[in-house]
Amino acid sequence: MAWGLSDRVKNIAPSPTLSIDAKTKQMIADGIDVINLSVGEPDFGTPDVACSAGKVAIDEQFTKYTAVPGIVELRKKIAAFLKDHAGLHYTADDILVSSGAKHSLYNAFMALCNPGDEVILPAPYWVSYPEMIRLAQAEPVVIPTDESTGFKITPEQLERAVTPKTKVLLLNSPSNPTGAVYTKEELQALAEVIKQHEFFVISDEIYDQLVYDVEQVSIASFGEELKARTLLINGFSKAYSMTGWRVGYMAGEKSLIKAMTSFQSHTTANPASISQRAALAALDHHDEEMVPEFRWRRDYVLDRIRKMPHLTCDTPSGAFYVFPNCAATYGKSYKGHVIHNSDDFATLLLEQAKIALVPGSAFAAPNNFRISYATSRDNLAKAMDRLEAFLNDVQ
Repeated sequence: MAWGLSDRVKNIAPSPTLSIDAKTKQMIADGIDVINLSVGEPDFGTPDVACSAGKVAIDEQFTKYTAVPGIVELRKKIAAFLKDHAGLHYTADDILVSSGAKHSLYNAFMALCNPGDEVILPAPYWVSYPEMIRLAQAEPVVIPTDESTGFKITPEQLERAVTPKTKVLLLNSPSNPTGAVYTKEELQALAEVIKQHEFFVISDEIYDQLVYDVEQVSIASFGEELKARTLLINGFSKAYSMTGWRVGYMAGEKSLIKAMTSFQSHTTANPASISQRAALAALDHHDEEMVPEFRWRRDYVLDRIRKMPHLTCDTPSGAFYVFPNCAATYGKSYKGHVIHNSDDFATLLLEQAKIALVPGSAFAAPNNFRISYATSRDNLAKAMDRLEAFLNDVQ
């Protein structure tokens, strides 16, 4: 039967990362010993203070609608966090709280983009970015990057990508999937191009507290002109391990936030009241274990991978991913199965070695694959043993 679905829906590609995670979980439910390195979710528990605040909210019947942009206490506290953490000065009126950072991103694209506008999108990119851009009837203009530039765009590349239709540059630092973090000097160079051509920046900083051996800098910190052109996206999923609570936010110039609040009022309205109370409490939590543990896991995985045949891997400076290059396996075979691309590589690993990871094709990086080290040390050790054994049989 032809259901008459809209072109908008028919043209959306499903999320490859969520599809792989769902398939992996089904295999595990079927009793198959699969190690899941595909999921972008911390394996740490939600902080006790956040859980307790959520329970208190329920007990106090704080279960009704709130203001669309979020309760004022939470917005004030987010503004204070951004000042302390990033040196950025916002007020509660400059903050819009949404149902996850993904929702914040969608709000931003829908509010900023008109049909035919262009959004400059560095690749590798998170899988939902291009689909959100197209849902806003804009066009992604992809700038490819690779290991030679540390998976970061240069000001020269940005300059070449700008056209009269350019409306937005999307930056994601630290990056999913590469873990790349732009330095202050690199961002300053990009800022000069942005100011010259006067377009907007959507800066996705959801991993901003998960950085290793580098300084995290926001592009919004390069003067008032850049700050006014930047929509900063962040949330509670990663640093506070609150993926299921669905609380994200954006910070930006008041008129932009007001417009996006109006948009949100007709879609989801306010984020969940209970989750807002939990997020408010989470901002008082300072985890002393997560970053050192993730750093240890990153270093362990890198050390193991660099001793394996057929793989190379840059050192990521943030998030909880490594992004090895597996192009040396292409044209080779594993027990009669020829590997043509990263999809073949990932499929064989799942079927033969029982390791779930995400092929680089999902991120517009056909020579790479993403490993999430947001799992236990034991799981990582077993996964690296299986990966090494698999690669030793690639001939």
